[in-house]
Amino acid sequence: MASGKRASMREGPLASLFSRTDGETEEPEGAGEPEVAFERPSPERPIPEQELRPAPPSARRAQPSPPVSEIRVRRAEPSDHDEDSPRRPRSAEERLRAVFSADVPEDILQRPPAPQQPRFGRAEPKPLPAPEIAGSPVLRVAGVGGAGVNALNRMMEAGVEGVEFLALNTDTQSLQTSSAHVALDIGSDLTRGLGSGSSPELGRDAALEDADRIKGALKGSDLVFVTAGAGGGTGTGAAPVVARLAREVGALVVGVVTKPFSFEGTRRAVQAEEGIRTLAEEVDTLIVIPNSRLLSVLEKGTSIVDAFRVADDVLRQGVQGISDLVTLPGLINLDFADVRTIMSQAGPALLGIGMGVGERRAMDAAERAVASPLLETSIEGAHSILLSITGGRDMSLWEVNEAARAVSEAAHPDANIIFGAMVDENVVDQVWVTVVATRYGDMPRHAAEPASEPSSAEPVLAGVGASNGAGPDSSSGYERAGEERSLGPPPSSSAPTESLGELEVPEFVPRSGRR
Repeated sequence: MASGKRASMREGPLASLFSRTDGETEEPEGAGEPEVAFERPSPERPIPEQELRPAPPSARRAQPSPPVSEIRVRRAEPSDHDEDSPRRPRSAEERLRAVFSADVPEDILQRPPAPQQPRFGRAEPKPLPAPEIAGSPVLRVAGVGGAGVNALNRMMEAGVEGVEFLALNTDTQSLQTSSAHVALDIGSDLTRGLGSGSSPELGRDAALEDADRIKGALKGSDLVFVTAGAGGGTGTGAAPVVARLAREVGALVVGVVTKPFSFEGTRRAVQAEEGIRTLAEEVDTLIVIPNSRLLSVLEKGTSIVDAFRVADDVLRQGVQGISDLVTLPGLINLDFADVRTIMSQAGPALLGIGMGVGERRAMDAAERAVASPLLETSIEGAHSILLSITGGRDMSLWEVNEAARAVSEAAHPDANIIFGAMVDENVVDQVWVTVVATRYGDMPRHAAEPASEPSSAEPVLAGVGASNGAGPDSSSGYERAGEERSLGPPPSSSAPTESLGELEVPEFVPRSGRR
């Protein structure tokens, strides 16, 4: 018992005291001034009866004192020590009593050490707890459904910083494998934690059942990413509800969803299209990533498990490419207001990611981001672009300029481009370019407009033409594009001369103006 307490106290402020008392305890016989005591008669030897009789006063006075040389010396022992029991080392508490000659509380060894005296005659400044930085935005990622939770886990593995993660699913088993900060099992009364069975209606009802819990978890958010896989039950049905609740708490909402692979069936593809149209009405910006486009990037030998992991990683890059611009310090910083300017009521958005190595790494990364195989539509002619360039310490200003120029040349001449550059110590001989393009003209929400409207391609280019005359921020939403189209033909002087995907703008815009 004593050895255990001594081992822990060696690191405290009483270490010198213990070392001093240890030396006194282990001191050999004869060292220092020993305590003197007369030897008592052994209890084994019987005491003669005559010795028990008191001696007469005359005899006591006549008896001489024994000489000092005959006095047998031994070390004094504690009065409560039994002579018949074996000797044991004194505990730390007993040594403390011997040193201070006072009663010591029983819990002296469990008490925290006394504070040390200041070294410079005054109290040292104590570090305060890190306060929440005033003005720092609160970013949250809400992963909805199985694909959304998997993408959320991928983000946490990649170490996305400055973001809180919220996992929502009707499948309790999926939530148990998630390490999100908050995990909500929604619709437990409806699904009993067994999932939605690929029913978007059941997924929507599950989110509505726990709307108060979801809204409470999103309260205080400035920017909310809603990630999901379109086509399933929970992701397709619950994601629009989560996005609506996020907007009710005053957050800027960005949806990042994936379309299913072609081998997942027609029914899932139809549900995905319907869910994307519903989600587009509830978010400020919607980024859609078609998984089928990954087939042109992946090798033929890639397993299906790795293919879905790549799809999750694309979702992660879309979220991280935006969040890093706000949360991480960079060479050219962006604030949350810049992101809100680009993405507030922006409608559909295109996400392009490119990476380059070697001498032309910056240009290659920019060109690959603009012509990314993940894009269903070209970003050429986009009126609002969020551009992020990331490289190592060897990234030069010339490279940043070349990459930014390549992206700006692909955008509309009057485009509003918000640009940020960051240095990542982990990036070696690489340059990454992330492009988020909005107000680019291809507006799938017009598919829900009345049939009396022109073809679906006409609102696309009409919205672009109207923006040419009114400025880059005039077409701030889907609903306004049809109204602006009726204002008249766009000025031919500012009409773009490059192609938008498969549609030639110069040939089409004059025909639209003559109608």
